[in-house]
Amino acid sequence: MSKNDYRARVTRMLIRKAFTALLGEKPIQSITVKELCLKAGINRGTFYAHYMDIYDLLEKMEDEMTADFKKSLEPLLSTRDKELTPLNITTGVFQCLKDNADICTVTLGPYGDKEFAARLIQIGQEKCVETYTRYFEDATPRQIEYFYAFVSAGCIGVLEKWLAEGMAGSAQEIAALTEDIMMSGIGCLKGQGA
Repeated sequence: MSKNDYRARVTRMLIRKAFTALLGEKPIQSITVKELCLKAGINRGTFYAHYMDIYDLLEKMEDEMTADFKKSLEPLLSTRDKELTPLNITTGVFQCLKDNADICTVTLGPYGDKEFAARLIQIGQEKCVETYTRYFEDATPRQIEYFYAFVSAGCIGVLEKWLAEGMAGSAQEIAALTEDIMMSGIGCLKGQGA
């Protein structure tokens, strides 16, 4: 890696870190390039060498997160293994999100982009539905689709709660809790987990 590549990478990291901090405080519409640069310790010309504006920065961060999300799920979702369970999928999802905690905070936090959450849900839908169909052999395709919609919305809610708590707990712990809720419903609160 050349010295310039390293500098560019460090600069982008500083910009993203400052952006994440600002987006935790206020909505994107209220963030200016000037205050972002001040917080990142760079000049505006440096910012514009990497991004067109604040929205371009957000879009590139979301694109990176989407690529990382797809990459981390690929081994799980490309397998035909009968041992692939909702827990394996959920653990993979939560681990990827924890590995990208700063970007998750930006995109899924209180001032984040709610459309981004919907895009994340769509990424694994086909393979998850395929896995659920194998796992729940007596379910109809319609039931599976509704189950996926319910579970994915619930996972977003769990993720938002996890983010609000500073991602305390491991991805596997949160995935196991999520699976218990998915498989047992309210019974998990009565100690009747799966």
